[in-house]
Amino acid sequence: MKKSKTDLIYYSLVYFITCVAILVTLYPFLYVVSVSFSSVSAIDKQQVFLYPVDFTISGYKMVLQYKELWVSFYNTVWYTVVGTTLNIVATCLAAFPLSRAHFFLRRKLNFFIAFTMYFSGGLIPLYMLLTTLGLYNTRWVMVVPVLVITFNVMICRSAFEGIPKEIFESASIDGANDITMLFRLAVPIVKPTLAVLTLYYAVFHWNNFFSALLYLGNQELQPLQIFLRRVLIMASPEIMQRMGGATSTGALAVSSLQVRYVSIVVSILPIIMIYPFIQRYFVKGITLGAVKG
Repeated sequence: MKKSKTDLIYYSLVYFITCVAILVTLYPFLYVVSVSFSSVSAIDKQQVFLYPVDFTISGYKMVLQYKELWVSFYNTVWYTVVGTTLNIVATCLAAFPLSRAHFFLRRKLNFFIAFTMYFSGGLIPLYMLLTTLGLYNTRWVMVVPVLVITFNVMICRSAFEGIPKEIFESASIDGANDITMLFRLAVPIVKPTLAVLTLYYAVFHWNNFFSALLYLGNQELQPLQIFLRRVLIMASPEIMQRMGGATSTGALAVSSLQVRYVSIVVSILPIIMIYPFIQRYFVKGITLGAVKG
């Protein structure tokens, strides 16, 4: 069908805005990657704009030999894997009963769960509670307080509600109990939605630094994001000198910039590598849990 002049102007404007948005969001990332692979002299002369100049991996050699980076990296992987696994299990266990029409506490629990989206006890009571429970300075303080995120429970509940009731009725006649129907029937059907929620939870745990800032005083338990905070924001001289090995002030300043950008690339690389495997579930997963009108 031939497009009218108004349609052509509209689509041209949409494509132009999209290209500008891509350029604005993509260029800073490309610049960071380019600087991380460029030589110190090229960075000092500000010759890096879009692609690496005098390609080198010396910056990565400096950063990757720092022991504290690997400790924090392991902590982040532990929090992400363990936390995401428990999040998905807890979300399914919470959402499935709420999606069943015959569950007698369905309305009341839906109200209380939705209530927590708008009101909370506050940061200080939460801190006191976690300290009293003995979770302070333990790995579980990064997992237990965020075991269930209300919004994700509602998405999962909507996905379970979209499953035809006849499937559960047939399974019930065959003698299946609720646990069997959840893990053998419901979970495989809503797998795209769970894949999307898995990515949501994984990104949340990977980027979570505020909880560690409050509840983890032991550096041996702190995640990668706290390490990056010391490198990027606080610019810890101890870290810069031990990672860069620079002696003069000018060399230290240049190597510090490269160390920061290399640290950024190292921290986001795992999530970027995982995303393509889950991307195909995004549209189907989100619409499966959407409200139909």
